[in-house]
Amino acid sequence: MARPRNPLLSRERIVATALRLVDGEGLEALSTRKLAAELGVSGPSLYNHFPTKDALLDAVVDTVVGEVRLDMLGRDPWPDALRGWARSYRDVLAAHPNLVPVLAHGPGRRPHALRLADAVFGALVDAGWPRAEATRIGALMRYLVFGSALGSFAGGFVDDEGLYAEQYPHLGQAHLLADRQRAVDEGAFELGLEALLHGLEERFRRR
Repeated sequence: MARPRNPLLSRERIVATALRLVDGEGLEALSTRKLAAELGVSGPSLYNHFPTKDALLDAVVDTVVGEVRLDMLGRDPWPDALRGWARSYRDVLAAHPNLVPVLAHGPGRRPHALRLADAVFGALVDAGWPRAEATRIGALMRYLVFGSALGSFAGGFVDDEGLYAEQYPHLGQAHLLADRQRAVDEGAFELGLEALLHGLEERFRRR
């Protein structure tokens, strides 16, 4: 029997190709027609694996969430575990920025996302946090991570010294921020993370 011209479709191959499209061209590039062309198949053949575009996008998003490290949760002291997990989560989001708006909607029915939420909540409860408080801490950590990934503060300024110097006296060096985008944004995330964890440790001790 002759071998097929194109490799047989699989969920993994479809998801990997879809993720490559979104990473390279944005969410708007993910269409059944374009994905089928990238895979060298007909559009209807995709529906054998994913009945809707939303189902495919869920699988793509969940694959990305599966890249987040969880091994420190339940193993390390809870402040260290949250620190390591938050950094890993932010690194994953930074690698796939076009998916951040979809990821921000929450876990839904996605297995990796639910496993992540379960691991964070479980680690906090096992460490001695009340369940309601553990829920709020998990949400708070998520806000910090996603807020830092949704956009760049430093990248929002333009390289026009005159604009800031003439109209905004306290922003005299704001035109330099874009060139220092990574340092500013990563530094802001680390500052927020450490301040948050310090506050939580104080709260835990008071309890």
